[in-house]
Amino acid sequence: MGCVGVFEEEKLIVGLIYSDRELFMRAMEALTDEFGPIDGECEEFSFSREFSDYYDGELGGEGLRRIVSFERTVDPSRQAEIKEFTNALEKELSVEGNRRVNIDPGFISHGRLMLATTKKAGFRIPLERGIYTELTLFYARGEWHKLPWTYRDYQSERVQAFLTEARKRYLADRKKQKM
Repeated sequence: MGCVGVFEEEKLIVGLIYSDRELFMRAMEALTDEFGPIDGECEEFSFSREFSDYYDGELGGEGLRRIVSFERTVDPSRQAEIKEFTNALEKELSVEGNRRVNIDPGFISHGRLMLATTKKAGFRIPLERGIYTELTLFYARGEWHKLPWTYRDYQSERVQAFLTEARKRYLADRKKQKM
């Protein structure tokens, strides 16, 4: 018989798509106030040119992408709570009802990347209050593996290299804590 226990904490990452760097900085200030300092950042790139201009109208210009990882780990059972925080932050940064920064939290463990979302789909698992989670990538045999629904940017070498470095920091920190 299995035993009920607590989840091992995971590395929080946050993906942001924006067109206004000042709003990005305001979002980062709020995120670090809430979750502590970052320990890694994927270099900025054009989401619009490399993947899709889907967000350009809402963002008010070319969508730029960054992903950051946080030093402190979090309990993965907080996914819905954290997504609600990022949704409220998106609303706070919106202009005339248009979202100007897309903010999506994710969680890295030793073997996977999960993303929290409000979008319902057959492969997403309901958490609570309209928040879902999805397995976006899994890590096996020394590399990330995509799934049929993995977003194209998360399939890219650039993003996966960043995730690999974040995973390494997570594993090193986990090892130190167990000593």
